[in-house]
Amino acid sequence: MESTDLAHIRNIGIAAHIDAGKTTTTERILYYSGRIHRMGDIDDGNTQMDWMAQERERGITITAAATTVQWLEHRINIIDTPGHVDFTVEVERSLKVLDGAIIVLCGVGGVEPQSETVWRQADRYHVPRLAFVNKLDRSGSDFYRVTKMMAEKFEQIPVPVQLPIGEEDEFKGIIDLVAEKAFVWHTDDLGATFEEVPIPEERLPEVVDYRHRMIDVLTTFDEQLLEKYMAGTPIEEGDLKRALRKGTIALRIVPVFCGSAFKHKGIQKLLDGIIHYLPSPLDVPPARGTNPKTEKEETRPADAKAPFAALVFKLASDPQRGMLAYIRVYSGKVEQGEVVMSVPEMKRVRIPKLAIMHANRQQEVESLSAGEIGVVIGLKEPRTGQTLANLAHPIAFEPVKYPEPVVFLAIEPKTKADEERLHTSLDTLALEDPTFKVRTDEETGQLILSGMGELHLEILIDRLARDYKVAVHSGKPQVSYRETVTASASAEGRFIRQAGGKGHYAVVKIMLEPSAQGNTIVDELKPGTLPREYAAAVSQAVHDCFESGVLAGYAVVNVKARILDGSWHEQDSAEVDFKVAASQAFREAFMAASPTFLEPIMELEVVTPDQYLGNVLGDVTSRDGRILHLEPVKGHQIIKAELPLVKTFGYATQLRSLSQGRAANSMQFSHFSQVDQPTRERLYPLFAGKPQ
Repeated sequence: MESTDLAHIRNIGIAAHIDAGKTTTTERILYYSGRIHRMGDIDDGNTQMDWMAQERERGITITAAATTVQWLEHRINIIDTPGHVDFTVEVERSLKVLDGAIIVLCGVGGVEPQSETVWRQADRYHVPRLAFVNKLDRSGSDFYRVTKMMAEKFEQIPVPVQLPIGEEDEFKGIIDLVAEKAFVWHTDDLGATFEEVPIPEERLPEVVDYRHRMIDVLTTFDEQLLEKYMAGTPIEEGDLKRALRKGTIALRIVPVFCGSAFKHKGIQKLLDGIIHYLPSPLDVPPARGTNPKTEKEETRPADAKAPFAALVFKLASDPQRGMLAYIRVYSGKVEQGEVVMSVPEMKRVRIPKLAIMHANRQQEVESLSAGEIGVVIGLKEPRTGQTLANLAHPIAFEPVKYPEPVVFLAIEPKTKADEERLHTSLDTLALEDPTFKVRTDEETGQLILSGMGELHLEILIDRLARDYKVAVHSGKPQVSYRETVTASASAEGRFIRQAGGKGHYAVVKIMLEPSAQGNTIVDELKPGTLPREYAAAVSQAVHDCFESGVLAGYAVVNVKARILDGSWHEQDSAEVDFKVAASQAFREAFMAASPTFLEPIMELEVVTPDQYLGNVLGDVTSRDGRILHLEPVKGHQIIKAELPLVKTFGYATQLRSLSQGRAANSMQFSHFSQVDQPTRERLYPLFAGKPQ
């Protein structure tokens, strides 16, 4: 694709809190754009983008899926992402490579916990976005309340570009504030057509008010619009579209659309908004990376004639084609059969086949160019986060940083045949999902699976059985605690064995202290104290201690390790000696620095009918929960609370029982907090009788 065509490309993600209607919105986009000719439905289990058996059975998105549609002579590359917190890594790595996003908000729930999470993720990668307030046909929906919540919670200013016509089951269309027109959708053709109607007379004062509010916001950063406004010159539709686009791309504003995907209303105007307001690859800054040879920063422009550079942002295993490596091409062009450089390994790799995706189906293509998203089929030794680049112009793009797992469980194969296939299957799953970790318990020999939550591990075990035909016994989910220190302490590690011949000699002094910036290692050795390779061995040993823990095998967090001093022997010292001495010093300093455990605290949101409020609140407090906020919303109550992860297992089932299936909940990780004394003693019995 030539660079002149890049202006007609939009690379967007669709993200939301679970049950906001994101997948239904995507299905409608596919239908109205002509990409599919039969509309899928979550309840019928036949959606295009939720293609996995587990997704269709549970009615949720588990893995990000890519597709492409055409609209207004533009090409829109779409990644539909999961809404459940256990799979938020899919959102993270998708937003990393996208130029724009649609955040779908429920007209009833408004800005929910995962809405805030995906918003922060979009902020982290500087992704311009539109908001689509969905489900305005639902009882209790309120467009104005949702926009108010956005204004209170987010830095960007929400700017409604539409207003709803009708409320709840009377919702029938929208008022376009930019064009000053009203539109209603036909119901006899699944919303495929709509017509312009006069703006209801009683709504005209509101339209004038909201249009003035829009202009007030836009003139704060658009001088051209300000000049017209001050001169009293009529402000045209094109003036507003230009200013809205400018403010959206600059991350100053978020245009707010409205509709009901389920009732087939508002989707075509949302598609128009993608074209009018979200950036093309030419509108975003050049991709930044590091030259692996000079270690200096370089950029890659969105230009098909520039040197090729792409980031592998996701891997997915296909039963027939093997591993698919999803790539975003930032610059240049790559063709089938071409040899490129894999960075940072600096290995030459061949591009066997290329394709663009529609959910789980591949359409092979001869090449991919700047601004495109596609897959490499059959890439040798692929991994998430690697850069593929022109042989003569290598570059390394920064990979995504993934959160550490917070839940684990033990598994065992049911049969000998299962055991033989298990390790290979787990390796494949771990390659696909960077938040899934596998290790072997040294004491029991059991395999320990770690993930982001109960559902995450449940889905992975189900995939073992369905996709890889491996049956396992699994234990109950357990919390992955963290270890830390609450005071400062130093210790000296000595590994000295000298009794004739080559011996061992290493002395290392380390101080540990609490850190608010996560784990850090500071080399405070005076020049010449240790040779470079021995100092590096000490740092590696400290890093290994961070990962393996001291008290009970949990990872160490929020600790600053200062390497203070050391000594060596010219004949007897070796790198391994310094690893032993450093580990000893670390462990002794850790035990002297008032160590303790941290546990994951979850943020819980429950929407319950009024009559079940007492039952729900009582259950939350019985789980050591702390109520943060209560908000009444038209016959319902929204409860926000914090509670320990260990107390959340089985919560969804209990909530259904308490509310006769009418309450809904969502959870996301909030922070780590020190455990109470009983938990501290349970995890490390030697703490008994020794308060924190």
